[in-house]
Amino acid sequence: MVRQLVMNPLWIEPPAWLAINPRAPEESTQPAEDFIYHRPVLQKEALELLKPKAGLLILDGTCGGGGHTEALLESGADVLALDQDPDAVRHVTERLAHLGRRIIVRQANFRYADCVLDELGIRSIGGALLDLGVSSRQLENAERGFSLIRNGPLDMRMDPQTSLTAATIVNDYSEEELTRIFRELGEEPAARRIASMIVKIRKTSPFRETLPLARTIEKLVGRHGRQHPATQVFQALRMEVNDELGALEQGLRVLTPRLERGGRIAVITFHSLEDRMVKNFFRDHSKEWLDRPEWPEPRRNPDCDFALVTPKPIEPGEEEQRANPRSRSAKLRVAEKIK
Repeated sequence: MVRQLVMNPLWIEPPAWLAINPRAPEESTQPAEDFIYHRPVLQKEALELLKPKAGLLILDGTCGGGGHTEALLESGADVLALDQDPDAVRHVTERLAHLGRRIIVRQANFRYADCVLDELGIRSIGGALLDLGVSSRQLENAERGFSLIRNGPLDMRMDPQTSLTAATIVNDYSEEELTRIFRELGEEPAARRIASMIVKIRKTSPFRETLPLARTIEKLVGRHGRQHPATQVFQALRMEVNDELGALEQGLRVLTPRLERGGRIAVITFHSLEDRMVKNFFRDHSKEWLDRPEWPEPRRNPDCDFALVTPKPIEPGEEEQRANPRSRSAKLRVAEKIK
């Protein structure tokens, strides 16, 4: 599905790009909310490897709660912060308002980063950061439909202005399509059994909320270990709703030519398919020579424009995993533009 660039009118009247103005001295510079919107993962490692500094413009393609964004700004770099979730855009706007025109915030999926840069008149960037997956805020807000333990509508849209919801997938997709999604995106061993049960039940009782679906899956496959038995199915639905793999592929492709020579791109993944895509993209763009059996000799790779900074992924240490259990599956890969 080709997704259109959707902008929230709240953030595009005028100017088209929201440059946050400094607050008056007497105004508070503290965030409007006192909860932790989202705890950024591998923040120290990402910052060290990106090497932000004064004068560089870094694109944060998934600003979320603003943790990585704020750290980049504190390093001296300027930031173009994107997020497809309007709630995240509002939060970051309020949280970082005191930093003035060193930050521009925009509601957009990072897959359309080239459109964003073109509208701003920015030809190149000094670095890029993508922190994939779902934020703590999204998981804990039942109305967003991501939660396994809080009942809410089967939604799962990161951008509420898009049309496809988890309810549409669960109630309208064929058994074969559901099986494929659960198996490929969720890596769910019981994919076919779960898909078959969903199709059977929805004939008389369509699924509209999260808990009935989660309980149906739990009843079918049972509990084994600490992880909820519906976790992988919910992950698969979220990734399908938001076309996360498609967005990642397109995002890597459009960001690469906009990086300045010496600029770095850092990607934090939480899923093996995402990590494999990033690994393969960086590998394919860092090979100087290509060779095939049918060729008389190796040929130069026309797409060789990266050098690997992390031949192997960086993972959270034990201390971070204890403090933030959601970080356990995170992997960070970084590459540097060489031409």
